[in-house]
Amino acid sequence: MKEDFYKYQAQTTPHPLALEVSHAQGSYVITTDGKEHLDFVAGVSACTLGHSSPVIVEAIQKQAEKYLHVMVYGEYAQAPAVELCELLARSLPSPLNKTYLVNSGTEAIEGSLKLARRATGRTEIIAAKNAYHGNTMGSLSLMDYEERVKPFRPLIGDVSFIEFNNLDDLKNITERTACVILETIQGGAGFIEPQNGYLTKVKKRCEEVGALLILDEIQPGFGRTGKLFGFENYEVVPDIVVMGKGMAGGVPIGAFSASEELMDKLMDNPKLGHITTFGGNPLIAASALATLKELNNTQLIADTLNKEKLFREQLKHPLIKEIRGKGLMLALIMESAEIADELILRAKDEQLILFWLLYEKRAVRITPPLTVSNEEILKGCGIILDILQELIKPQRNVN
Repeated sequence: MKEDFYKYQAQTTPHPLALEVSHAQGSYVITTDGKEHLDFVAGVSACTLGHSSPVIVEAIQKQAEKYLHVMVYGEYAQAPAVELCELLARSLPSPLNKTYLVNSGTEAIEGSLKLARRATGRTEIIAAKNAYHGNTMGSLSLMDYEERVKPFRPLIGDVSFIEFNNLDDLKNITERTACVILETIQGGAGFIEPQNGYLTKVKKRCEEVGALLILDEIQPGFGRTGKLFGFENYEVVPDIVVMGKGMAGGVPIGAFSASEELMDKLMDNPKLGHITTFGGNPLIAASALATLKELNNTQLIADTLNKEKLFREQLKHPLIKEIRGKGLMLALIMESAEIADELILRAKDEQLILFWLLYEKRAVRITPPLTVSNEEILKGCGIILDILQELIKPQRNVN
């Protein structure tokens, strides 16, 4: 299978990890050689309830027996999508009471940018330096990392950048700004949290000049930070919130929510202001509805903070300089990028799945399913510490 994987399937890097997957269950990915790999990445924060969650599998099976795709988004009333949007409205703070369902986080970003320009009649979009919002052309335009965007220019125009957590930069938000779009917690930059009331101050500045605040919850959303949405930790309510990744527990989805007044602007002038064929797909919506119900009706979200504490207690080592993030959205900041690489690659050999972040090369991602057990956390941390002890030996010998 690996040979055909390289031969027929387009690759994103020259050296993918290329695990040959047989099946996955709970916190484990089982490869075709029968080895169980403890998963501390969860499909890059996507498998909220673990792999092959019975709750999700049952929801998909039941819906599959009724109907699959029947009509493009927004034309027919389909129970899974309607119930999902209703439950989101009840779960989100006011006035975020209307949701547009799409197929991925990056498509949700695109829709939110269009909505902001449509609602304000302005064109300027302000994003953060070292932001990551996806890879379609609009989302890519929100990235200031020239090495990644240069081959694809020209991108969409009138985008400028501010530094995350820099209050002096708020003066750059003006009466010509349509929206400011920020990750609630910067992901690719190294799981950087907002400090000193930063998000509330951005929102206040937006209100002063008539701009909209869009918060990207694609990664921190759906319980990963100890709240259903990450922004709830920081006493701010955005004008538009963008979702994806863990929203449906491991199947492709995205969404953006806003007030009814805002969202209805995509209905007319022009009609079909945003349109998607498979957004709100009943199988996907059923999975997302089951995921949200499970999060609302269990202790999984609250337990993420206890599990964070356990990770922080266990992962103390001279080569770990810092642990960033919140809940089960954590990044180990290693002494160097080389040590981060070694840890991730050696962990793979020890049947523990870790992964990188986009910009911060010293970072090692730890974003397991919310269902990960304390025993599994201890097991994975033990593997990490054993590897780090092996890595520190040569350094000691040199000294």
